[in-house]
Amino acid sequence: MQIIKTKAELQQTVAACKQQGKTIGLVPTMGALHEGHASLIRRSVNDNAVTFVSVFVNPTQFNNKEDLAKYPRDLMRDAELLSNIGVDFLFAPTPEEMYTPEEMNTTFEFDFGGLDQVMEGKMRPGHFNGVVQVVSKLFLLVQPDRGYFGEKDYQQLAIIRRMKEVMHFDLQIIGCPIVREKSGLALSSRNERLSQGEKETAVNISRVLFASLDYAKAHSVSETQQWVIDQINAVEGLEVEYYEIVDQTTLQPVADFSHAIGCVTVYCGPVRLIDNIKY
Repeated sequence: MQIIKTKAELQQTVAACKQQGKTIGLVPTMGALHEGHASLIRRSVNDNAVTFVSVFVNPTQFNNKEDLAKYPRDLMRDAELLSNIGVDFLFAPTPEEMYTPEEMNTTFEFDFGGLDQVMEGKMRPGHFNGVVQVVSKLFLLVQPDRGYFGEKDYQQLAIIRRMKEVMHFDLQIIGCPIVREKSGLALSSRNERLSQGEKETAVNISRVLFASLDYAKAHSVSETQQWVIDQINAVEGLEVEYYEIVDQTTLQPVADFSHAIGCVTVYCGPVRLIDNIKY
């Protein structure tokens, strides 16, 4: 596996792959890779002649600088995992390589069509501007045939799909299912910040979400929403920031469960965790 640090080298490498007629898969990540990432990467390796994985903790999508500083980083461990899976190229730039000073200090403008006004977008102003900024840059640099994103970050996936349409990128966006520990806890790089006791506590997030599938059969959307919030908040050490039941495409509130997804953000101690469940 080749590790690439500059945009110039990346573009040269992509050009060589294109010249040979190779299909390209791209998996954008922020590193601290786990089995959830690995499932996306295996899918790309299986689907494409070559796979590029980016490892870049993107500063423009963090509205909390403390969160940016604490985000786990271990490039050598990530590189070993990627090499073992069969990744061809790892792109690991610095912020200074990815962005000009002006780009770093200016909010990236994008028409989200309202997708940024709910849930994560409401709680983390500017977050998705940074996501679209970095992913659009990666799409331009790598020109992939397919891009792979996890369904755990469901709102992000919906926004990436919109970005593809609005910015006219010619590629397939592949959404891949949430990967969970045996306990049910959704895999996340942030799990590394949990103590063993906090991990055991955090399992209650998915436990309640799965239980809500049965509860929803005999209750309304609003009743189910409140039940989930109450059940999670009843667990010592957990605090719900929001639980929204929305349409899977528009992310707007729904009157029934026919095309609904429930998205939750919960603080487990100081660590902010997200999860979702389709009804």
